[in-house]
Amino acid sequence: MRTPVVLLPALGETRDDWTEIAPTLAQDHDVHALDLRGHGQAAWEPPYTFARMRDDVIRTLDDLGLDELDLVGHSLGGAVACHVAAAQPDRIRRLVLEDVGALRPRVPQSPDRPPGPLLFDWDMVLSVRRQLDSPDPTWRDDLALIAAPTLVLAGGPDSPVPDETIDELVNRVPDARRVTIPVGHLIHRAAPQAWLDAVVPFLAQT
Repeated sequence: MRTPVVLLPALGETRDDWTEIAPTLAQDHDVHALDLRGHGQAAWEPPYTFARMRDDVIRTLDDLGLDELDLVGHSLGGAVACHVAAAQPDRIRRLVLEDVGALRPRVPQSPDRPPGPLLFDWDMVLSVRRQLDSPDPTWRDDLALIAAPTLVLAGGPDSPVPDETIDELVNRVPDARRVTIPVGHLIHRAAPQAWLDAVVPFLAQT
């Protein structure tokens, strides 16, 4: 039986961000790439909270009839994936987190809106940034509820994600290990083969 794999993209990205690696994953899995709320074809309706994005994903899993699956998330998608895996630990068989650290308070910065039409709601970006700047501490606490074996991919020194927060996440998730692919934050795009070399064998384990 083919295990479904669900892919959650980063802030400002849509499900099309997984186009390059999805065909390889589809050789052994039923692949479902999703848009998060405020992105692409998902609902552009506030409030744009991590909890609501989590509930959106769970509702989609219910609609697809996916009772057991592997879950992959990049950056924001990884933070949402942690929420899903903590809320429904029996449902997630294996978890892959690409360049995701434990959320810690940080100095707020005001992002500039890119020019022209966007594939995402700019109000969503501002809302998510506020939650990243002042995260709910229960997000870190809930990492202990994740039961799935977890692979954490780190982008190395060129990534904006602080390395110590990735180590903290690995230490807080009960069954997690880290692999560093030093190409920056966009690992699956900058080094797709290295990403697949790490992820495909991990997902193949029983």
